[in-house]
Amino acid sequence: MSWYPLSVWSWQDTIRAMFLDRVSVLSHYDRVIRSPGQELQLPSVVALKQYVPQERRPPFTRFNLFLRDRFTCQYCATTAPTQELTFDHVIPRSRGGRTSWDNIATACTRCNLRKGSCLPHECGMHPMAKPHQPTAHQLRLNGRQFPPNYLHQSWRDFLYWDSELEP
Repeated sequence: MSWYPLSVWSWQDTIRAMFLDRVSVLSHYDRVIRSPGQELQLPSVVALKQYVPQERRPPFTRFNLFLRDRFTCQYCATTAPTQELTFDHVIPRSRGGRTSWDNIATACTRCNLRKGSCLPHECGMHPMAKPHQPTAHQLRLNGRQFPPNYLHQSWRDFLYWDSELEP
């Protein structure tokens, strides 16, 4: 199994997949969502009904970027919750920088604002590690250091499968 969720979906995508009968709901949050004609407990963990092979290269997502950078600002080395982290274009978009693995680093809000649209050498802010496209293996290794407060309690039964079992 996995040390981190294989993917994290928005609640809207999860509900859509439920109604299209593409997933089985394994666990729920305490929260209820309502429509004019229906009330539904919000799913927290779902399993696909049909196997979808994972791509060899991890998709470029906010979660995978933060996982690659270990949820750490690449400028001041502060580890922060995802709500306090942002994307930073090392070469700013205003200067032709692209939104890609090789040009995006995790930054705290403070450092991102401080760097602004400057190049690293102009403001003396260089990322600790050169941005790169990670492998799925690298993300799995980084997932072992997954921030425990990020995981909802209902996820814990479905993760960390290689921990030692009690007799």
